[in-house]
Amino acid sequence: MKCLFDVNALVALGFLQHEFHQRVAHWVSKSAPSIATCSITELGFVRVLAQALNYSLTVSEARNLLLRLKALNSQVFNFLSDDRDINRLPAWVRTHRQLTDGHLLQLAKANGMALATLDRKIPGAYLIPEL
Repeated sequence: MKCLFDVNALVALGFLQHEFHQRVAHWVSKSAPSIATCSITELGFVRVLAQALNYSLTVSEARNLLLRLKALNSQVFNFLSDDRDINRLPAWVRTHRQLTDGHLLQLAKANGMALATLDRKIPGAYLIPEL
């Protein structure tokens, strides 16, 4: 299975203290998917870990954590270039909260991938199963 991870799934996989780390790590080890990131998901990973007070990481620490995660799993991780513009958002995108999800879903589909997420509210995305 080829998957573009959304920000939450990537953070859960890469940050051991995340509440859903075990869920995502178990699914990755069991399913052995090919994982893709893109600029949005990588920037979001760093932003979330540097912004959340309970994670206490600097931008540099969060960036280095992502680089280590990708290096340790280089046979699984791919980087997906993003050439999609605003004209390609799905029709269900109606609010600002849905913009990134809609964009990532279309990017994944355009590249023959599923958008892997922990978010039940993204139509057409692959919900990473619970343990």
